[in-house]
Formats: sequence, structure tokens, C-alpha cells
Amino acid sequence: MMDRPLTTGEIAQFCHVTDRAVLKWIEEGKLKAYRTPGNHSRVHVADFVGFLKAFNMPIPLEFQEGGLKKILVVDDDKEMVSAIRRVLANQKKYEIDAAYDGFTAGQKFVEFKPDLVLLDIRMPGLDGYEVCSLLRQNPASQGVKVIIISGALDMDGVEKIMKIGANDYLTKPFRNEFLVMLVERVLAS
Repeated sequence: MMDRPLTTGEIAQFCHVTDRAVLKWIEEGKLKAYRTPGNHSRVHVADFVGFLKAFNMPIPLEFQEGGLKKILVVDDDKEMVSAIRRVLANQKKYEIDAAYDGFTAGQKFVEFKPDLVLLDIRMPGLDGYEVCSLLRQNPASQGVKVIIISGALDMDGVEKIMKIGANDYLTKPFRNEFLVMLVERVLAS
């Protein structure tokens, strides 16, 4: 969870309203805020979350109980891992870790306790199919979301990954916006 005060502009973005609407909530006493020496309004995170709850508004992931969602990226292509990490880090909603093979993924899974695993199919040692199957067989990891990522998925491959328990899949190459949308959708399901 964010530990610094929020600006009215940030709150406007989270609530999909204008800055003026946020200022009006503050003026009307609906949203508790304080003034900086430069005469700008700032809102403590706890006050913002309280406001959202009071008005039955959705609470963004980064402010929900438990803080940021954890994502484990598993791919033997270090450039792909770096690119995915960069895209997801820009969202400022996730804590991200990586593994470069299936064996390390198992170790990282136990230590990191991810909410979502982005999993490549083709890797040395344990491949993505095996890692996903092992996750689904373990009662402790059955609730974890899995998105399979592969450059070579045909209809048989899609059927196989869904059968072993993946929540969704993404084919390489992909657009960054689609990755972000898919991650948000799977985490929300």
C-alpha cells in the first residue's frame, strides 16, 4: 500500500473524475484533506480508502487489504522477463519477481507467494505445462492465477493449458496494453 499522501490529481485518476470534482468533495467535507505550505490539498491514504468505502466506490488494487498484488514472471528469456517487468512496474500496482526456469519458479513460488504467475511454456528442465500442473496439484497454490505465455500456441496447446488449470493465455509477440489488460482481468476474476 502507498505510504505517502495523495494529490487531488492522483485521486481524480483513481476515481475517473476531474480534479475539480475532488476539490468539491474536499470543500464539502466528504473527503478529509490537509493543506501544504504551498496551499495544495493532500489526502492520507487511509482517509481516501475511508472515503471510497463510505461512498461504496471501488477500491483500487494498490489500496486493498494486503497491499500490492504479487506477480511471478517465469521465462527463460531474460529480455522477455525484463520487458514484462518494466511494463507491469509502470502500473505501480504490483510487486514483481522473476524465475528463469521451472525449478527456480517452484522455489520462488514458496518464498514470494504470488497472486499471479506469468508462465512461459518452453523452458529447460520443467516446462510451463509441468509447472502449471504442479501448482494446481498443490492445495496451497490452487487459488493462484496462472497466465501462460507462449510464442507457439495452436488450438491443441490452448486446450491443453486450459485443461491443466491455466486461467488464460497470451501469445508472443503481444502488445503491452494487452498484457496489462489481461493481468488486471485475471487478477480481478
